[in-house]
Parts: sequence; structure tokens; C-alpha cells
Amino acid sequence: QVQLVESGGGLVQAGGSLRLSCAASGRTFSSYVRSWFRQAPGKEREFVAAIRWSGSSATFYTDSVKGRFTISRDNAKNTMYLQMNSLKPEDTAVYYCAVAIQPVTTVVAGTKYDYWGQGTQVTVSS
Repeated sequence: QVQLVESGGGLVQAGGSLRLSCAASGRTFSSYVRSWFRQAPGKEREFVAAIRWSGSSATFYTDSVKGRFTISRDNAKNTMYLQMNSLKPEDTAVYYCAVAIQPVTTVVAGTKYDYWGQGTQVTVSS
């Protein structure tokens, strides 16, 4: 059984920062890419950022967070992070981490991922 546990969410004022963590545990598994998605109330889940887990640390971001969010990894701790700066009210959502264990043709499609965390709430007040 694989478990992904997100933490670090909370309430912050616009312009503030939060750092999300996604810790993986359970049976040994390989990862091709790990990502962050988010879902705001009444909206569909959307891709936020991704990082290659093996080999290069290539990263990918959705346009709305480029320059504000940074995704990173710590392979020794089996943990992924999302540093979120200059937060805006429109960043308010439940943030989920996800793992794809096989190569994917696109990182933005949630259907390509094999494991998901339970989510952590991020609320940005104006």
C-alpha cells in the first residue's frame, strides 16, 4: 500500500507564502513524475506543477503559477514540496499531490497518475 500525505496548508493573506509537503510511504515504488493539482470549490481539478522524480529534476508549471510557485524534491526523504509565494485569493483550493509510476505523455492529465494524497486546504484571504 502506498500512502501520500500532504501537509502545510492553511490560511494566509494575499501576498503571503506557504510551503506544502507531500510525504510518500508504504511499499517501495518507483516514480516517474510527481505533481501537484488543486481543486477550488465548484471547479474542476487542475494541474499546478510537476517534477521528474528519477534522473533530471525537470519541472513543469501551469502558467498562472509560474514565477510564484516552486516545486522541489528530496529523494532521501521521499518527499515533494511546493513553495508558494505571492499567493492570491484565486489560489484558494484543496491541493493534492499525485504520483505517476510509469512514463506519461502529458503531466497535466490527472488520469495519468496512479496514487493520490488526501489533500490539504489552502485559503488565501484578500
